[in-house]
Amino acid sequence: MVKRTRKEAARLDEAARAGWLYYCAGNTQDEIATKLGVSRPTAQRLVSAAISEGLVKVRLDHPIARCMELAASLCKEYGLANCDVVPTDPAAPDAMFGMTQTAATYLERVLQSPDPKIIAVGTGRAMRGMVDEVQRVDARHHKIVSLVGTIAHDGAASFYDAVTDLADRTRAPHYPLPIPVIVESANVRAQMQQQPPMDNIMHLAAKADVRFVGVGDLGVDAPLYIDGFISKDELRSLQKNGGIGEVVSWSFDENGVILDHDVNHRVTSAPIHIPAQNTIAVAKGAKKVAAIRGAMRGKLITTLITDEATAEALLHA
Repeated sequence: MVKRTRKEAARLDEAARAGWLYYCAGNTQDEIATKLGVSRPTAQRLVSAAISEGLVKVRLDHPIARCMELAASLCKEYGLANCDVVPTDPAAPDAMFGMTQTAATYLERVLQSPDPKIIAVGTGRAMRGMVDEVQRVDARHHKIVSLVGTIAHDGAASFYDAVTDLADRTRAPHYPLPIPVIVESANVRAQMQQQPPMDNIMHLAAKADVRFVGVGDLGVDAPLYIDGFISKDELRSLQKNGGIGEVVSWSFDENGVILDHDVNHRVTSAPIHIPAQNTIAVAKGAKKVAAIRGAMRGKLITTLITDEATAEALLHA
């Protein structure tokens, strides 16, 4: 088997995607160009490459075909606007690479827009991994805003904050939330968010053109607990009240309903739009299946980027 560079592998995947859309889904080249965020000539070259690389026979002879079928099924089942499913590496089922690379492609398409955009970003491993894959570009006409606080109770900064790194890669002005993820009372939260510059950051987050978020579970090793944002007693209380997952620290139940719970009353994150507006979730893993399903049921996200094993689990519960 010929070893390919990362760039060659990415090109082959794009060709396979274009080939599937053209030969299997019956899309025109104009439709393919729109869906892939490329020009029509590029779409035409990708379709041609699918043939020249031997990917298209009677069916698309490439693993991504199954992934795209799963993505289409998830869109239909959960009413998603879009979905991308990447292959699962059996030897490394927890590896983030394929998923975060795909997410970076989504983000780069936004960054390439000539029109100014407000790009809102959550935190966590998936967000940090996505930003790590983004190519450096001069995108100073955009604004990058954080959706969630970046500090724990003891003042420690979040290791997985992605906004500052993204700003460094794009030279875009950025607006972090340098406040605790969860504060001691709802009154304190209100006071914080009404003070400059927090009020401006919340205003920008509310107007965001696109939002990139992770999805966290509320199991025994929930990110909110492991990262020091909530105590073990608070985690247990969330679980007792039906908590199954969280998006930018807002905890919800199996149907995606935001919990009426003391922890949520003290969360400083930007409010979630319900139904969501152009919100792209990047998440995978057996532990997160229930949380991802809840986020989709509750319309907390509009697009899902995940892997093959997670997609199978979401469709066969």
